[in-house]
This record gives sequence, structure tokens and C-alpha cells, in this order.
Amino acid sequence: MSVQIQAFTFNGFQENTYVVSMGQDAVIFDPGCYTREEEAQLFAYINENSLDIKAILFTHAHIDHILGASFCQERFQAPAYLHAADQLTWESVKSYAHVYGFENYKEAEVPIYLLEDQKEITFDSLTFKVYHTPGHAPGHVVFYHESGFVINGDVLFKGSFGRVDLPGGDLETLKKSIFEIMFKFPEQTVVYCGHGPATTIGQEKRTNYILEF
Repeated sequence: MSVQIQAFTFNGFQENTYVVSMGQDAVIFDPGCYTREEEAQLFAYINENSLDIKAILFTHAHIDHILGASFCQERFQAPAYLHAADQLTWESVKSYAHVYGFENYKEAEVPIYLLEDQKEITFDSLTFKVYHTPGHAPGHVVFYHESGFVINGDVLFKGSFGRVDLPGGDLETLKKSIFEIMFKFPEQTVVYCGHGPATTIGQEKRTNYILEF
């Protein structure tokens, strides 16, 4: 039985939400669904494949990655996980959602299940190792699966990297996360990004313009 990874691109920020499953066991990463149509698209995939959502996992708590948090928590009744250093980031979203045109943002409860660096988390047949990768957001984490992929959020993008001009962002900190954590994964590791297409560690080690800084 192999791991299945389904990507959805949601909301005005074109954020990538992922459903990772093995058999019927599944977890949702960074639910960014905002409109009813987007919610329906996510639910239809889960329902049609008879998936049992074990957890909702967040790489970080910027608005585009948590717009669907309330919907998913209510619909699937699954525990949500976040790094402690991003709890304030989560709580601040309600104060600025309207600025980005998300007038109907529904605040979700701040996750009480806290992620820790270098810890493995297991949901029945799915196991991930968590790495704290700040720089884009204080509590940003990535999730590595031993089959050879990482759910990377906004640390690395294909040919680029996460912005550092938001509260809690810092270029030197992000560079450290990239060079000391991300670039230590095997080169064939597939990187599933929070925006844009997937890439590999090897490709980014050779071509990413973070190398120029």
C-alpha cells in the first residue's frame, strides 16, 4: 500500500492544500478552502475515497493556510496541530482577514496539540517527522515522510523561497532553516510547496536563488 498525495489550490493566494492518505487513513495539511465551492471540492474528494481524517496539520498559521481550518475542524472532528510559536500568528488572523477581502473568515479554535522539532507523529498508518523551520513564520514546521517527500509549506518554492517581510519573518533565520534542515534531506526528496508546483531538494540545491544571498 502506497501513500497518496492529493493537492488542491485554494483561495486568492493560490495556496496548496494537501490530503495525504494511506488506505483510508488520511490527514489534511494547511486547509486553505474559503468559498463553499472550495469546501465542497475538498469534502467530495474525501467522501468519494472514503477517507478517515485523523488530523489537520498546519505548517504555519498565515491566513492563506488556515482559511479552511474552521470548516475542517467542524466537518471532520479531527484534532488540529500547530507549533506553539505560531499560536499568536493564528490568533492575529481575525484582526486583518477583512483587509485581504476575506470578510466571511470564520475564526477557528487555536490548535491545542502542539508540534515539536524532531518529533515523530503517527496517525495509524501515517507517520511524519516534524522539523521546526522558522524564518517565514516563527512557528513554521515541515513534515517529512520516509517514503521520500516533505510537506514544506512556505520555506522553499520551486526556484524561490518564502517571503520574510511579514511579522516574525527573518531572512537569516530562513536561510538557516533551508541550509541546515531542508538541504540535508536526500536530494531525491520531493518537496510539496505551499504555493506553486512541487520540486526536489536536489533541484533547489542546484538552482534556487537563495544560493545568491
